[in-house]
Amino acid sequence: MPFDPVIVVGGGLAGCECALQLAKRGVPVKLFEMRPHTNSPAHRTDGLAELVCSNSLKATRIDSAAGLLKEELTRMGSELLQCANAASVPAGGALAVDREAFSSLVEEKVGNEELIELVREEVTAIPTGRVVIAAGPLCSPALSEAVLELVGGSSLSFFDAAAPIVDAESLDRSVLFRQSRYGETEVGDYLNAPFTKDEYEAFIDALVTADRVVLKDFEHGGLFQACQPAEEVARTGRDALRFGAMKPVGLTDPRTGRRPWAALQLRAENREGTAYNLVGFQTNLTFGEQKRVFHMVPGLQNAEFFRYGVMHRNTFVDAPHVLDSTFAVPGTQVRLAGQITGTEGYTEAIASGLLAALNTYADLIGAAPVALPKTGALGALVAYATDPATEDYQPMHVNFGLVPPLEDGVRRGKRDRYRAYADRALADFEAYLATRDELFPMKGASR
Repeated sequence: MPFDPVIVVGGGLAGCECALQLAKRGVPVKLFEMRPHTNSPAHRTDGLAELVCSNSLKATRIDSAAGLLKEELTRMGSELLQCANAASVPAGGALAVDREAFSSLVEEKVGNEELIELVREEVTAIPTGRVVIAAGPLCSPALSEAVLELVGGSSLSFFDAAAPIVDAESLDRSVLFRQSRYGETEVGDYLNAPFTKDEYEAFIDALVTADRVVLKDFEHGGLFQACQPAEEVARTGRDALRFGAMKPVGLTDPRTGRRPWAALQLRAENREGTAYNLVGFQTNLTFGEQKRVFHMVPGLQNAEFFRYGVMHRNTFVDAPHVLDSTFAVPGTQVRLAGQITGTEGYTEAIASGLLAALNTYADLIGAAPVALPKTGALGALVAYATDPATEDYQPMHVNFGLVPPLEDGVRRGKRDRYRAYADRALADFEAYLATRDELFPMKGASR
């Protein structure tokens, strides 16, 4: 049957996944992206699906919530996850990508899809017809106001942060060593900057006393826990980073044959290994102070910065109280997707775009909405994010704390329990998909 075009606002992860999923189901899409005509505080390019913070999509292990989510997306035929795998760079047990390669692959997919019309202009009001707002947490002020007026609720916001990226050629490889934690006999995917106790103490002193960018609202809180600046973590205790982002467990400094007192890890930004980001070192320091403080890191004394760390405001709606179980605004043809709903994380944004497409398609063909099992990673996240009983709603990654407990009464260790969660989730997920063939009319799109 012929369909009227669906308007998708936002060319990020959620918007591109949504547009591609609708198009391969025969639904024409007008995909709006405001860049390059209107820029955001965090984006650096006009490419679709640009990653503005880390380049990591987190763990791939099935017995982790992040890995389970990737498996669920694979079984539903995620287009962007295919791009991420094709653009991957070494990152141990995580899926990290070459940002430019990933963005180019997504843009190529969108450009090759005849049913997608890419429109490079800012949307300042809610369009008529069926609409998916996937403008991200940094949508323009005019559209933000229009969304908030539509949902009839109050906005919430938090500050997100990005870590610095340095030039690989400027790193001192006589100090840095390549190893993944616990990877004693393998080369490893990370560069490690080893600290002695004195070096660590001096670094912490400099980090917590350095000048920060003045952000009025930042001083009053509103920081998403997973994106706390390193200097804020350090202020909670001198060893907070040494037991967190800088933990040396599983590492051996080849110069001494011993575990360092602390270690800062660097992860490749691209396949060529020409750029590295400082893992876990999101920061709100001024650019000058970043250069001074991070040059104190062993092996980074002459580091040249491709990008300094930045912070920016993210805005999201109070989803449990203003959206229905499909992230639609009740009584309208408007659905939200991505981080504007408060589902935090790159893979979560891709997942919400896929769900937005499936539910919009279900609306178009008169099918029941998607109701994924709450035992799964995505089903549990959606249930949390759309449950009216959820109070003090905050950005949330997928995690096993959201799934129902196991009911077999067997006592298990953490790893065995997570494996049991994953086994149960995938069995329930596969059984549910088998009942929804109408949502996957194209051959080979599911499983």
